[in-house]
Amino acid sequence: MATIQIGGVAIPESALTWSFVRASGPGGQNVNKVATAAECRLDLDSAGLEQGVRRRLERLAGSRLTTAGEVLIVAENQRTQARNRAEALERLGALIEAARVPPKPRVATKVSASQKARRRADKRHRGEVKRQRKPPDDY
Repeated sequence: MATIQIGGVAIPESALTWSFVRASGPGGQNVNKVATAAECRLDLDSAGLEQGVRRRLERLAGSRLTTAGEVLIVAENQRTQARNRAEALERLGALIEAARVPPKPRVATKVSASQKARRRADKRHRGEVKRQRKPPDDY
């Protein structure tokens, strides 16, 4: 079974499905005759990714994730099928690389005592300013 290195991960070629369609945009007379736009589908079930990487990839893929559990990358910027295919693989690789980086754990911080005191002093000051706006009580 042949594998391909994408984004630092070995993925079986059987997990990738390619289709080529007519691209919109520049191309002159060629654009209506040749299917140059590349659609790359990565089947996440057969890709053999670690669970954490797969979950992050699903989240990063966003609207590019199909209901069938595939990541769909469409490349149509280039004028040749080979360059569009290479661009699709490059974009898929960048997405997988980003998914491989685990999120940095959040460290809960505590508000310092001086910040709390400053906040209370500011609140007292605001209240005093508002009290000064009132008319005197001896009317």
